[in-house]
Amino acid sequence: MTDLTALTIAEARDALTAKSVSAFELTDAYLAAIDAANPSLNAYVVVTHDKARLMANASDERIAKGEAGALEGIPLGIKDLFATEGVHTQAASHILDGFLPRYESTVTANLWADGAIMLGKL
Repeated sequence: MTDLTALTIAEARDALTAKSVSAFELTDAYLAAIDAANPSLNAYVVVTHDKARLMANASDERIAKGEAGALEGIPLGIKDLFATEGVHTQAASHILDGFLPRYESTVTANLWADGAIMLGKL
């Protein structure tokens, strides 16, 4: 099988539309790659395994119903500057140590509305 993390967004979207890969499989491939590389790269501040898998399952359901958004099933890393409801957001500032937003930023709300999947915070 092709390395799913090597697909472009367009290729991943085509594969999801053709149902040759599920959003859950694509997301799991990215989470495995993050888990393997992040200890040495330290690129992700937080990895949202459970949230990503829940979002992937929801994307698979929307794809099956023919209700896919423009970014449906596409896994993304979110810059830690954007508030993400219930997910630690610090923006590299100690002033925000332990901050768990009770709201979603406009940027991420629009991504979720289009079906994107959050892998974690960069």
